[in-house]
Amino acid sequence: MSNEAIQEGGSSGHFAVFSSQNSKFRYTYNKIREVKSCRIGELFAAYRDILWDDGRHKYNVSSFIGEIDEILLGERFSTFDQNTLDNLIGTLRQRGNSNATINRKMAALSKLLRKAHKMGDIHSLPEFRRQKERAGRIRFLERDEEARLFAAIKSRSEDAYRLSVFLVDTGCRLGEALGLIWNDIQDHRVSFWITKSGRSRTIPMTERVKEVIKLPPTTEGRRPKGPFAMLTQAQYRAIWNEAKTEVGLGADEQVVPHILRHTCASRLVQGGIDIRRVQMWLGHQTLAMTMRYAHLATNDLDGCVVVLEKPRADEATRQAETSVFASPLTTPSPSKSTRKPKSEAAAVKAVGKSSK
Repeated sequence: MSNEAIQEGGSSGHFAVFSSQNSKFRYTYNKIREVKSCRIGELFAAYRDILWDDGRHKYNVSSFIGEIDEILLGERFSTFDQNTLDNLIGTLRQRGNSNATINRKMAALSKLLRKAHKMGDIHSLPEFRRQKERAGRIRFLERDEEARLFAAIKSRSEDAYRLSVFLVDTGCRLGEALGLIWNDIQDHRVSFWITKSGRSRTIPMTERVKEVIKLPPTTEGRRPKGPFAMLTQAQYRAIWNEAKTEVGLGADEQVVPHILRHTCASRLVQGGIDIRRVQMWLGHQTLAMTMRYAHLATNDLDGCVVVLEKPRADEATRQAETSVFASPLTTPSPSKSTRKPKSEAAAVKAVGKSSK
């Protein structure tokens, strides 16, 4: 463009026009947003209500992000680089966090940073790699443990007892049960709409579940919103902890309300229900989650023992029967001891000629 070109558009607009004796150019440009440094806590305050629904999960995420912000010493940044992420994971591991716990915390951080990057709050993202988790032993309640624990819960709260029975027979999560409303229970089936995976599911109810969803006849006043709406998670967990201590399970860290979900899954698998249907019953997003219980389906392997325990005599008989139908190519040739001597064969041949 020659020096005679003049600018016809002002710089304050979204476009500018340049012209010369021979040509005219028009171009557009977007406004450039300045990326300011920010803290993890500030990003969480900006996007928490957009990314997470109210509930226990959101409460846990808030705790995770608060710990991460504390580890980073409230540092302000415009780029969250790989070195920062690696140091963060190293610190969490030094604090005694398992790989499973680290993965949960990093999942929350990754979700927050991806939103911030999309909105232009930070320049770039690090690579989040899932830490390898060990497959731990799954604890579930035996029938006698359930009976003792539920009796102790019932002595403290009839509503908590009803909820316990509902949890172990449906296998639902505690939050799913507490979030039920009466309209979710229709035709001897219960539908869970507020789920961790975001996918609703409907399952049939056992006879005792049909009984425990009914409110006791002594209930007075206005009916609650749902069968367990009179309880909160904190109240139920407090009753649970007192009851498990009373029955001698206080030292077992795995005896938490979620063990009722494990117990339901274990009983389904041990009863011969296939893994796919167990997945649908529990509402697992992936089959890999349900496969944790697959080792309990021992009935599927019983046939292997029958084969291994067959007597050797039966095997020898089978081999003898098979040899009758063996191919000539695989049939062994007669041994030298069974063959006729050459002299004898020649004599037989000579007799045959003389008879002619």
